[in-house]
Amino acid sequence: MRLDTLLHALLPREEKFFRYFENDVDNLLAAARIFVELMTNEITKEERAQKIKRIEELEHKGDEITHQIFHAVGATFITPFDREDIHALASKIDDILDYLQGAATRIVLYGVKKISPEQERLAALVHDQVVELHKAVKNLHDFKHAAAIRESLVRINSIENEADDLFERAIAELFDTCDDPIKLIKSKELLVSLETATDQCEDAANVIESILVKNA
Repeated sequence: MRLDTLLHALLPREEKFFRYFENDVDNLLAAARIFVELMTNEITKEERAQKIKRIEELEHKGDEITHQIFHAVGATFITPFDREDIHALASKIDDILDYLQGAATRIVLYGVKKISPEQERLAALVHDQVVELHKAVKNLHDFKHAAAIRESLVRINSIENEADDLFERAIAELFDTCDDPIKLIKSKELLVSLETATDQCEDAANVIESILVKNA
């Protein structure tokens, strides 16, 4: 057994990291829910603006939580799992929210008037991944929940594969049907932001898998 793993097993754990991460994924899930509501044609321009503003507020809150985690890593002698994994997981959660906020901002910057079915579906897939990530992180406080955590991780990876397929089909159709090069670029960039968010969710799942392996 590695010395750091032995120390983690024998010495009291800093529970504050679990509180930070739970706050972080609560914040991310709130943003993902609003983002799904944003990515529909059933809301008014004013409602869309309000939702985008709320996502920006949640992104700023996420940044604050990330900084708290980074500061705690440097100020804590014994962390509940490896420092590099704490840093990586916090960074990935932050990245997911950054891409959601970036996609929301593009709707305004690009003057998007209509959300495509593919964009709406990708937003829903990101939300579904975040729901599973939320479950996995909530269970990290006790590695006895490893089986349940891995179920969520498998689901996240499966959703990412679905998102990849949808993204490729959407891009192909976009190039086949869109005659306006400016509109094509704007639509493509929004799709890329959404697909990248699903990649970041998978990356977060991979970090959690690494944590499970090291603490088995």
